[in-house]
Amino acid sequence: MATKTQAADLPFSRKPRRRSPCRELTFFFHDVLFNGHNYHNATSAIVGSPQWGNKTAVAKPYNFGDVVVFDDPITVDNNFHGAPVGRAQGMYLYDQWSTYGAWLGFSFLFNSTEYVGTLNFAGADPLMNKTRDISVIGGTGEFFMARGIATLSTDAYEGDVYFRLRVDIQLYECW
Repeated sequence: MATKTQAADLPFSRKPRRRSPCRELTFFFHDVLFNGHNYHNATSAIVGSPQWGNKTAVAKPYNFGDVVVFDDPITVDNNFHGAPVGRAQGMYLYDQWSTYGAWLGFSFLFNSTEYVGTLNFAGADPLMNKTRDISVIGGTGEFFMARGIATLSTDAYEGDVYFRLRVDIQLYECW
């Protein structure tokens, strides 16, 4: 007589989750939004906006409906003119009508001798919080299949044109 195998009868085949990170990193990325006058310095641009918005100024209220693509330098310190270790490339879209909030999807593409590969990120960014966590959802090179958490904090902000994010990365799956 055949019996049905239940999930509880199978041996635990998955590795237990780490309670402490296997790797920790900190980077800064610098975003300069195109405002119609800073073409040579801009690293991001509004590519979609609500009907009442335009592509050289964020929509009011709360930038709702704006979609921004970016190609920002990544540095290991908060100096905009510091040596970049790569680029942050992706998009953010402002998705809340009643407060400042965005959804982020981007990759860090490293091009230095110190770091090789990519890290991929996605998640909600409630901008009014001092720190915000988004997911590290993969990577390549030395970050192959990395998973973890990236804690974002706004390190500098100059109106609607410039911001600098500090990104503290804790990887819990390292290969």
